[in-house]
Amino acid sequence: MFSRLEEVELKFDRLTDELADPELAQDPVRLQKITKERAQLEPVAVRYREYKRLQDELKDTQTLLADDDHEMREMAKEEIPRLKAALESMETELKIALLPKDPNDERDVIVEIRAGAGGDEASLFAGELMRMYLRYAERRGWKSDILDLSPGNAGGVKEVSISVSGDSVYSSLKYESGVHRVQRVPETESQGRIHTSTVTVAVLPEAEEVDVKLDERDVDMDVFRSTGSGGQCVNTTDSAVRLTHRPTGIIVKCQQEKSQIKNRAMAMKMLRAKLYEMELSRVKGERDADRKSQVGSGDRSEKIRTYNFPQDRITDHRIGLTAHDLPSYMVGGLDEMIAACHAYYTAEALKQNQSS
Repeated sequence: MFSRLEEVELKFDRLTDELADPELAQDPVRLQKITKERAQLEPVAVRYREYKRLQDELKDTQTLLADDDHEMREMAKEEIPRLKAALESMETELKIALLPKDPNDERDVIVEIRAGAGGDEASLFAGELMRMYLRYAERRGWKSDILDLSPGNAGGVKEVSISVSGDSVYSSLKYESGVHRVQRVPETESQGRIHTSTVTVAVLPEAEEVDVKLDERDVDMDVFRSTGSGGQCVNTTDSAVRLTHRPTGIIVKCQQEKSQIKNRAMAMKMLRAKLYEMELSRVKGERDADRKSQVGSGDRSEKIRTYNFPQDRITDHRIGLTAHDLPSYMVGGLDEMIAACHAYYTAEALKQNQSS
């Protein structure tokens, strides 16, 4: 680990020296690349230097144990445990900082929510999850747009696609991929029996054109009239767009804008995200075939969370965490659960890194 830390520090210093070169300003592309690379290394380099400073302080303090002054010896005895604890904590931080970063963490996402088993109750809960994520995005200062929405029969949502953009969106929302199960008494239940329904959530990192080879000749486009809100043009013009990717059979729709051109552009973005996710899943499946647990796999068949309304309880089955106060959670209070998922998967990655 420490050899890697030394390499990081040396590279950080080299990049710092390069940024100080006045001639670099003449090459904006290289300047941007070096600035970004240095910024990525800075937290590790700064933390490592603090670690080495604490090491030196511990050594100096330990020498005081042999000092003739009784007060100095006692002070050293009190200080040494604190310094050792700080070093141990910082060493863990450094191990975490050296873990491979998810290359998609900084990307914007497309969130797809679909009602599963449970009929109208499932579509009602799908609508609640949609509002939950929209409010969470609002709390985080992210921008969100509903790209396509198919309403349910009882006022819920059969399926919806949402674009979410902002700072490190995927790094937070990637833990939401999977099957969400709800347990509660539906409003239509006269006997007061608890029903169980499911909703599927998929979080797709948005792909750039360079990430996916997409031949537009393989894409069929259909246009139709929008069915949601959108002003006077709704139901009067064929502005909504449906794209079908023939090689994979993937179908995406967008009716966010009044402009057919804008809807097509957004639908292409959705299609790229789906193709990108397929490729990520393929590569990850090959790499992790022998692992029992795939961290962040986004496997949609996995039941990740249960929302039990009668008991005001939410349980994440992947990390074994149970929390309460569902009303707060359902209005976008996801921070505690997402932080717990992040801590759990970081610890798992750390274990694997140490054993490999």
